[in-house]
Amino acid sequence: MDWTMTRRTPLATALVALFAVPAAPAALAQQAPATPAPAPASASETAPATLREITVQGSAIRDDFSPAGSQLSKLPAELRDVPQSVTIVNRAVMDSQGATSLADALRNVPGITIGGAEGGQIGTNINLNGFSARTDMYLDGFRDRGQYYRDTFALDQVEVIMGPSSMLFGRGSTGGVVNQVTKKPQMKAATEVTGSVTTNGLVRATADVNTPTGDTSAFRISAMAQDGKPSTRDEMTVQDFGIAPSWRFGIGTSTEITLSALLQHNEDMPDYGFPAINGHPVNVNRNTYYGFNNDRTRQDIASLSAGVTHKFSPNLRLRNQTSFNYVSTDARETAPNAVGSIDASGKFTALTTTNLPLSQLYVRQQSHDRNIRDYSIFNQTELTADFNTGPVKHTLLTGLELGHDGYNNQNYYRNGSCGSTPLNANGATTGYVACTPVVDPVYQDSPSNVASSVGNLQGGSANTVAVYANDSIEFSKQWKAVAGLRYDRYIASISNSINSSNTSGSTVLPYANQTVNFTSVRLGGIWQPTEQQSYYVSYGTSFNPSLEQLVGTVGQQSLDPEKNKSYELGGKWDLRNGDLQVNSAIFRITKDNARSQIDATTYALTGKIQVDGFRLGMTGRITQKWQVFAGYTYLDGVIENGVAAGTQGKVPLNTPKHTATAWTSYAILPNWEIGGGAFYMSQRYANNTNTVQVGGYVRWDGMIAYHQPKYDVRLNLFNIFDKKYYDALIQSDGGRSVPGTGRTAMLSFTYRM
Repeated sequence: MDWTMTRRTPLATALVALFAVPAAPAALAQQAPATPAPAPASASETAPATLREITVQGSAIRDDFSPAGSQLSKLPAELRDVPQSVTIVNRAVMDSQGATSLADALRNVPGITIGGAEGGQIGTNINLNGFSARTDMYLDGFRDRGQYYRDTFALDQVEVIMGPSSMLFGRGSTGGVVNQVTKKPQMKAATEVTGSVTTNGLVRATADVNTPTGDTSAFRISAMAQDGKPSTRDEMTVQDFGIAPSWRFGIGTSTEITLSALLQHNEDMPDYGFPAINGHPVNVNRNTYYGFNNDRTRQDIASLSAGVTHKFSPNLRLRNQTSFNYVSTDARETAPNAVGSIDASGKFTALTTTNLPLSQLYVRQQSHDRNIRDYSIFNQTELTADFNTGPVKHTLLTGLELGHDGYNNQNYYRNGSCGSTPLNANGATTGYVACTPVVDPVYQDSPSNVASSVGNLQGGSANTVAVYANDSIEFSKQWKAVAGLRYDRYIASISNSINSSNTSGSTVLPYANQTVNFTSVRLGGIWQPTEQQSYYVSYGTSFNPSLEQLVGTVGQQSLDPEKNKSYELGGKWDLRNGDLQVNSAIFRITKDNARSQIDATTYALTGKIQVDGFRLGMTGRITQKWQVFAGYTYLDGVIENGVAAGTQGKVPLNTPKHTATAWTSYAILPNWEIGGGAFYMSQRYANNTNTVQVGGYVRWDGMIAYHQPKYDVRLNLFNIFDKKYYDALIQSDGGRSVPGTGRTAMLSFTYRM
């Protein structure tokens, strides 16, 4: 039965008016044809209806944009029972768009921007709701902190939980977290193989094989290999492959065991984008590249997981899971450090503003070479109990988490010259390699006469012990609440071989250790006047230790953690018998005591960053043939108290006021499907001082597909109108900007067995 307004109370009407959301969905509901009352029929006449229902259900599993629900054990499967904004990008959306990387999938989530890691861009790094989410990536609910390029070949869906969530996940999560959900073995045999080729010359193949191995067990393996150019950018190449095997035992029984792994190798060309001049990225051809031909980023990733779930009874469940994650990176990377002029003697002078034409300017190139070993091992034990206290129902989750993180980063530097004039001071480890023209740079190897020298060795480790409890309370069908507490003890230590005690002018710590004890809170109230409406208010906190990333600068080691809190008021609506979901929320996220740099060696907890926002999302079927996945986020971010000189009153870096995405598909004729959409982002800044501005853009993509029971043929078009835009922003070197790809097409063929 279609959703109607007949059961809405005055309070529900007021909330609807506040969010101004269901005006469009209500219109859709009114436009949708009402389901006629079934006429009396014989049993034989009802049989076809049953068959049609099964057919639609089967199609939905593979093709529906609507998610089945969250796969996190810490959250209810029904998103309407979560007093927090959650956006899920499932396999159907990723396949429809031709999304092959996690960054591609996350472009569907307004409020997310692509960024770079500190000191350079390695791996998938994002900003979420105006805050860095560098260490807030998760894989099946476990922290996935390594710096690597994440692919989607082994994923079923990507879940983005908005707002501070330390009660659920521990340290970090200022703007939220991203959880990658891997494919799991099922009891139905299935094989799917996909091959694709792009107009850039990228060739990619994936395979997904699932087979039962017994009455209650199954094995599944996903694999990927790709080689070629991932974009129109000059010199960009990738050569990656990976496998993800998993085995489940005891499916459908009281005890289930899951063993899984992700093994991946990447060999990619790093892209540090463009430097800035006169407050904007240098205005050159978007395919221009400022690195060297022999730059590369080699990575080996190993993620191993073992989990056991036991049901003592329908109301009592125990889960224990251990996860090991290891990332090894061998990087030889060169970044455009600064734009400047060269005088008659060959001396380079860096500039931020100039009246000289670009043809008379040069880019100073800086090495970012390093060998990184990043690993973690975590164990979680959770007990979930359903019980009643009188008429009140409870679902109580209690847990214990033990974890260890390790980090080792050996830096190298290449000190060269611009012509015959040295670019580095005597004894410096700055790593300026060479200079190249801003316009039409020469593509060549790093100078053979510039040796690679050993730089700083960074080391770090951390231990985590945490206990937590979360109670989901149902007072009645209409009123629910969530209350949770988590206590974390975080013990970290770091060291640096080149530091303030042995090198003049250095601000790097020789050694430091830190112990942080923090209690996180999660509170929420939910009102559901009908099964189609859910309104909520929530409050959450999180914390960021100063040694969270296992690196540190003099003055940081003795600081208390940064403390974050969020307030959110929202609503969720199910329309068209649940086929279309709409959600909306207003929120505030505040980092009250952000670390402020007073001088080169002094920090204080006097900074404050606040982001006020509004978000709106719509996912599902408008009609049986017409699907949509769309969203909009407004972010009003401000650095109220400066975290560094010149930042007070500025907008946090990489935080656009407006982001919006819309992707839709329509089934035409029996076997054809067309689709398309746009990704919009308003202007934003590449640094916290707001001296480098990057313009807004709209990128349009399209798709046409032909479907058969055994195979699909799909043509995806990216950046149809060849818009020049900037995809990722990196704050180092004053603010660098990485251009997005030009117009590209991808043809894919999928075969099912």
